[in-house]
Amino acid sequence: MLELQNITKHYGTKQALDHISLTLENGIYGLLGPNGAGKSTLMNIITGNLKPTSGMVLWNGKNAHDMGAAYRSLLGYAPQQQGLYDTFTGIRFLSYMATLKGISKKEQKGEIQRVLDYVNLTEKAYRPIGTYSGGMKQRILVAQAILGDPHLVVLDEPTAGLDPKERVRIRENIRNISGDKIILVSTHVVSDIESIANEIILLREGKIVDHDTVPSLCKKHGDVKNLEQVYLQVFGEEEANDSSHTI
Repeated sequence: MLELQNITKHYGTKQALDHISLTLENGIYGLLGPNGAGKSTLMNIITGNLKPTSGMVLWNGKNAHDMGAAYRSLLGYAPQQQGLYDTFTGIRFLSYMATLKGISKKEQKGEIQRVLDYVNLTEKAYRPIGTYSGGMKQRILVAQAILGDPHLVVLDEPTAGLDPKERVRIRENIRNISGDKIILVSTHVVSDIESIANEIILLREGKIVDHDTVPSLCKKHGDVKNLEQVYLQVFGEEEANDSSHTI
């Protein structure tokens, strides 16, 4: 179980997160909100890449910061096309990440093959990452996130740059691995998360606007038909000024 207790984050005088409290158990959670809502800050605090100004992240009741390597070993994180080495081949990058995660040499071959199959990159595994398309880079990041079968998986825009067929493939694979994991997915493509999420977290200006199942959100926000309409009901004004958003 992952618990966020009164997480607040300031960057100078700007407040990025304002007393965020959540409890997440096994399942898939969609994190939605316009640009600047605090989604990336929240994910970076959960993954330990940022320290909150105040508040705590707890894993099964233990302070994640105090757990150190034990917490990192149960975590998988796919940022948006960051931390890639263009001169590395896909398989070398995954081998490097597997070593960092403490996966033994004996286990690495089978584990790397598993995640390559998962993201449909087996045939491109020996090409330098610098030659990959944006979508392929996104897929290799998803692959490294699930190396070692982590219990907590955080995915930042996992379908960004993917064609519709690959978006469906990644979405269904997220569903397939979710049974005994907590999976948090931030996305601008509402349709990619609507059919697989157990719950949706709506974030605006560093605060949780709502947190519920898709049917309950649809009922509460105007008795609308789908999550896209919920999104427009909640964030319509912000979206009018955010031309980068894709629904």
